[in-house]
Amino acid sequence: MKCPYCDNKDTDVIETRDSEDLTVTRRRRSCSACEKRFTTYERVEQVPLTVIKKDGKRETFDREKLRRGIWRASGKTTLKAEDIDRIVDEVEKELIGGDVTEFPSKKIGELVAKRLKKKDKIAYIRFSSVFRQFVDIEDLEKEVHKLI
Repeated sequence: MKCPYCDNKDTDVIETRDSEDLTVTRRRRSCSACEKRFTTYERVEQVPLTVIKKDGKRETFDREKLRRGIWRASGKTTLKAEDIDRIVDEVEKELIGGDVTEFPSKKIGELVAKRLKKKDKIAYIRFSSVFRQFVDIEDLEKEVHKLI
């Protein structure tokens, strides 16, 4: 690793720590030339995930967009920001863990709906009404009866 202060290529690792979820490794380093210390972070480079929209268009998976959608559905419910972040993390992790890098938006919606159903029924119904595109009150009624 090159020293950011003097560009020397000879540096020593003093300390190594992994993040709680083991996705990032933090290394404290020291330069043998100028003796300054600096920190580096290592993470695995992920292959970008692609979402296939209903109209066939493709776009890069955007975890913030997913988070905003869940946030809107969970307004004035018992769902906390940490719960939403956890759902987004779990969905992204499940997508990354698969064999493919392209996913229909429907699959992502189903993964979110499954988790919301366990956490907060109102947020689940709100999210499902948009995701499943309920056309009339009967569609909503059917979904509510499934919960009861």
